[in-house]
Parts: sequence; C-alpha cells; structure tokens
Amino acid sequence: MRVYRWLFLTLVLTSPVALAQDARLSTLVIGADLGDLITLDPGVSYEFSGSLIIDNLYETLVRFEGDDLTEVRPGLAESWEVAERDGGGNTLSFTLRDATFSSGNPVTAQDVVYSFDRVIGLESPSSFLLTDVAGLEVGATVAVDDRTVQLSLPEGVNPTIILNLLTFNVGGIVDSQTVQANEQDGDFGTAWLTENSAGSGPYTLVRWDRGAQVALEANPNASRTGSITRVILRNIQESSAQRAALESGEIDVAYDLTPDAFKAAESDDRFSALRTDTFRMQYLGMNSGEGSPFADVRVRQAVRYALDQDGIVDGLLGGLGRPMQTIIPVGLLGANETVFYERDPERARELLAEAGYPDGLSVEYLVPTGACGGGVPCADLAAKVQSDLAEVGITANITQTVQAELLDIYRAQGAQLVMIEWSPDFPDPDGNATPLADFSAESLAWRNVWEDAEASRLAQEAALTTDPEARVALYEELTTLVAETGPYAILFQPFKPIVTLATVEGFVRSAQGNVDFTAVSKTE
Repeated sequence: MRVYRWLFLTLVLTSPVALAQDARLSTLVIGADLGDLITLDPGVSYEFSGSLIIDNLYETLVRFEGDDLTEVRPGLAESWEVAERDGGGNTLSFTLRDATFSSGNPVTAQDVVYSFDRVIGLESPSSFLLTDVAGLEVGATVAVDDRTVQLSLPEGVNPTIILNLLTFNVGGIVDSQTVQANEQDGDFGTAWLTENSAGSGPYTLVRWDRGAQVALEANPNASRTGSITRVILRNIQESSAQRAALESGEIDVAYDLTPDAFKAAESDDRFSALRTDTFRMQYLGMNSGEGSPFADVRVRQAVRYALDQDGIVDGLLGGLGRPMQTIIPVGLLGANETVFYERDPERARELLAEAGYPDGLSVEYLVPTGACGGGVPCADLAAKVQSDLAEVGITANITQTVQAELLDIYRAQGAQLVMIEWSPDFPDPDGNATPLADFSAESLAWRNVWEDAEASRLAQEAALTTDPEARVALYEELTTLVAETGPYAILFQPFKPIVTLATVEGFVRSAQGNVDFTAVSKTE
C-alpha cells in the first residue's frame, strides 16, 4: 500500500505542472495589429487579419500549401476538371472528398451551392469576386449529387483565374444547416457568422473579444491536425509593446516590429527573424482628373523621377522590401522588374516646367496612421516622400488620418495625392491588372480618375488569355504602359517582417498572408 500511496501522491503533485507544460506547448500566441478586423464571416471579410484567421476556420474547394502559390492543390475537392460548354463558356466540375464540419454535419455539394449563392446574395464587399470576376449568379452553382458540384462560367471568364480566386475567403464553404439555423431577418446568417464559425477547417472560433483578442481551438472533426490545439491572436498595435511581449515570453510571434527591432532580433539567438514575401505594393496615387495638376502626364512622371527609392528601401526599411515600379509584384506571372525611373531631380524639374509649373506646385497629401509596408511608420515614410518631392518643387501638404477615413475619401475620387498599400485578392496577376488599369472596373484606376482605353484593353485581353506565354507578353505591354503614363508612383514591394521565439518551428507565411497553424509546433 505504501508504494501505491507514494505513486498516487507523486502524480497529484506533478500533474498540474505537466498539464501546464502541455498547454504551453500546444498553445500559440500571436501579437499583431488587428485594427482592420471587422468580421469573421468568410463571405464578407476583405481584410488582412480576417484572411489569416478565416483560412484556418474554413476549407475551400482548392487551396495552396505553405508558401507555394504556383500550383493550386486539392482542398475539399479531391479532383476537378474544366470542360467547354456548348454555346460558349466553361464548366468547372469538382468531386468532393469526405469531410465533416465542426458541428458534425457532413460537407456536401449542397453546402457548396449554398455558400456561393450566399456570397452573391449578401452583396458584400467581397461579392464582386464571384459576380464580376467569376461571372456567377444564383443558380450557376449546381449540386449534381452529394459529392459533385459544377460551376457554370460564362464566356470571357478564365477558369485558371477562378481556381486561384476560390482559394480566397469567399471560397470558404460554410455549414448550410448551421448557418440557416442562425439567420436573422434574411441576413444569410452574417450577424451570427461575424463572431462564430461554421466551417470544416482545422480550427473553430472560440471567442472574439473586440479590440483585445481572438481565440481559436482545434476542430475535433478536422482532417488536417497538428500539435497546436489553441491559437490566441492578441491585438497589440504598438510595435514596442509587441517587442516587449515577445521578449518576456507573453507571445510566441510578433507580427508588426519596426525595421530596427527586426534587425536586432536577427542577431539574437532567442528569436527567429522571418522575412516573409508579400504581394503588397506601397504606392502613391495621383488623381488625374480634369483640373488636377496630375492630369498632365509630365507631372506624374516628375513625381516618379523625384522619388529616392533606394533611400526608402535601404534607409527607412533597412532592406525589408524591394524597389518596384510596375503594377504586378514579383512572385506573380507577368511581373516586370524593369527600372523605368532612376532618381533624377533635375529631369523632374524640367518636366514640371514643361507642364506649366516652373515655380513648382502645391498639393494635398493624404497619409494613413500606423505602420506601412515593411513595418516602417507611415509618418516616417510620408515625411521622406514629402522631402523628395519638395526638392523638385512639389509641396505635399500632409493630412494624416486613420485608414478607414482615408479609404472613404479615396474611394470617392476625393484624394489628390495619397499614400497607401494594395495587395491582390487572389494570387493571379489579374488581381492587380484589372483594378489598377481598367477604369471600367471602378477600382484603383477609377479612384485616381485615370481612363486609358489601351490599358483597359490589355487588362481585359490578358484576363481572358489562358496561354501563360501569351499572358506574360500582354502583361509586359500593360506594365510598361502604366509605368510610363499611369497615375501611380510605386514605392516598393515590402517584405513582412515576423519574429518568433526560437522555440517556434514551422511558422510559414505565404505571400498572400496565410499561415497554416497546423504546421506550427513548439519545443521546450
């Protein structure tokens, strides 16, 4: 009896410690600026933070693995095929694998139909991806049987682009039974899905304390699992606070360190410093509407000649970015790395004089608060640009505002000169080419009041072209045209600096911003 009593006492005394250790190793805590998080409904979410979380709550028909965005792989669909339809267009047919939602309900083709029709019916900020880009309408997605679903794509829609698009939030398949049970006044369940999850992904949403944190737990019915069974994303907006929390061990991952803090972490063996790729571009938008000084292409070119890109990338960013002058980022088909403008203040002044501004000009300069690409404070980047422009005679009067307010002004064509970021919604060059070049898309070209018939034609033709070499040739023409005459002065393509504790392994962020938490593990 003494032996058993001793063994029991030992287990009682050590179990809490062992349990705490297990919990620590199975919990991943991320510190990040979650200020853009509005909703966790996959049919509505259009923000960076939301995409990171939603990708782990929901599965899509097809997906990318890790940071490889070159090949679409099976997701909920184990296979698919494209077939031309009589009368034009194509049919995308998907065969589903066996999968189960977190509720225990099986994933069926009917859930896919409901999910896509729901996005269309919501008319959310993301709905245009299915309606305008994919050309879908209610009824275009059909369940042939429980495991087979077909999408009818109209003529003029490129199936390759649609497969890439379906990896984004709007492609997330929701549990139709659960969502319909939580509908309120015909809202398609969006009020409930804002703060709840109904997916088959590796995690479920436990709670979202707005302004504080988001907590996820492993989905017991998921087909993809890992050693991390709990993920906590803490809303820490200040870089200095993230750094302090990382150094104290309160968080395992810091998402928003400044270039200086990142550089310090690179030489500290307590941490792993990751320069992760992005498809983002930091740029200046120039309103080219009638009456604006930027209506003259020579003024737009003067701005581009005035900018000190090397000073921005090497100085402010500490190398956490690459110079970029065209509208398709490195990593996507059709990227054009040609340097069209070397810094030349004298040439910039000549162009301004030719345009009728020999004594320079003054413009309003809208700038967001917070951090910009590469972790550099937007205020610092704005000041550098302001200084470069002042050297050639352009006085840029800074008005700094929160991004939500800035976007309202910009989206109404009300910004004269604006500094902001852009990233494609899905990893295909059309995700940049159409919004930045085609005025009729009513996106960035529209916001900057730049209407060029040839740019629109090239963007539309490239979107319809399936041959990769032909697409590259079209994008070379388009990127050259926009670089020479467009309304953008592109500053750089940033890296995303992420620092983890050295005990964190397998943390891989794709250029699209996704992280598979099941691939992450922690050591003692």
